[in-house]
Amino acid sequence: MAPLGPWPPSGGSAPVAVAASGGADSAALAWLAARWTVRRRLRLLALVVDHGLRPASAAEAAATCDALRGSGISARLLRLDGLALGPALPERARIARYEALAEACAAAGAVDLLLGHHADDQAETVLMRERAGSRTDGLAGMAHLVETDRLRLLRPLLGVAPSRLRLTLAAAATGWIEDPSNRDQRLQRPRLRRELAAAPAQTARLLVASRRHGIDRMERQVVLAATLAASVELYPEGYALLPPELLPPEALAALIRTVGGAPYQPPRGAVERLCWQPRPCTLAGTRLLRAGRLGPGWLLLREAAAAAPAVPARQGALWDRRYRLHAPTLLPNVFEVSALGRDRPPGTVSPLPASVLAPLPAIRRRGALLAVPHLGWAADPALAEVEFRLQPPVPAAAPGLFTGA
Repeated sequence: MAPLGPWPPSGGSAPVAVAASGGADSAALAWLAARWTVRRRLRLLALVVDHGLRPASAAEAAATCDALRGSGISARLLRLDGLALGPALPERARIARYEALAEACAAAGAVDLLLGHHADDQAETVLMRERAGSRTDGLAGMAHLVETDRLRLLRPLLGVAPSRLRLTLAAAATGWIEDPSNRDQRLQRPRLRRELAAAPAQTARLLVASRRHGIDRMERQVVLAATLAASVELYPEGYALLPPELLPPEALAALIRTVGGAPYQPPRGAVERLCWQPRPCTLAGTRLLRAGRLGPGWLLLREAAAAAPAVPARQGALWDRRYRLHAPTLLPNVFEVSALGRDRPPGTVSPLPASVLAPLPAIRRRGALLAVPHLGWAADPALAEVEFRLQPPVPAAAPGLFTGA
């Protein structure tokens, strides 16, 4: 665990959280983490997510919480609403699960979330990306440590075979719950799991490749961060100023992902063509324009037409995948967050062009403009302290730890 630190101070109030599904992998992680936190004099909080997709899931989640509490581990049950069977269910469930975990961690004051992914999970991930044509970054697989806008996601067991985890549980006389979806051959991961179980040499090859690509990714991320720091100005309004010669393709792709609030980078070929022949265009939810009065280079900003629809203006709400709302007081339920568009607050003058102002977040009530925090304007004094912080899902330079402990 030491290379994955720093950790909260001993005896402090901030807990270390662990995602506990009740399966063997997360049960082993919780068992190990409980002993580690006791030695470190840290608090451990287990978070159990009920997706509500199977009739037995509620009872299994409750039983998992009871088992954790019986072992002396504090546990909290998180129920997801709104998930439905249909296309892209695993991806939708994953996004909803991580959002629920992040909110629970924030409420508990935890910035460290332990995840139970192991070596076979890593091999499956790399094989999946290999067959999808991923390049070096994707073939690095999952990172042992990734920092998001609210959390440090940590996978301390990523180099451990699942058979060792089950032997650990057996030695500790600790049981677990088998999720039938792990054997559902209609899903991609169970099919890959069965394929790799019959080919241990293939698993070993994938893990070696993952480590090699991970080292390469970390080295290139250092260069990428230095390039961006020296060449780019990124503003809290969500736009960036680029030099006249643009950037190397990898740096430009990373910046487009961040400005667009996307979880993945844009198509590499399109970015390479743009670097060779810079021109005003739209790409992956962003616009590239001449900077004009803002400077001699280029302006990269969110495409207003691609901005997200309105969402309720609640504390902590994330709008357009990029702006998180912070309000000192509870806002009425009728308040919404949406793009400023062509509206302009009365009495305000901004040096920013209309293309930058249009995708800014604004607070409205039944369509009427109430506040534009980035412009320092609020029609209601109660909204004067509200702010939106730029927190895209992936920073432009996100090194991560890919080589393990």
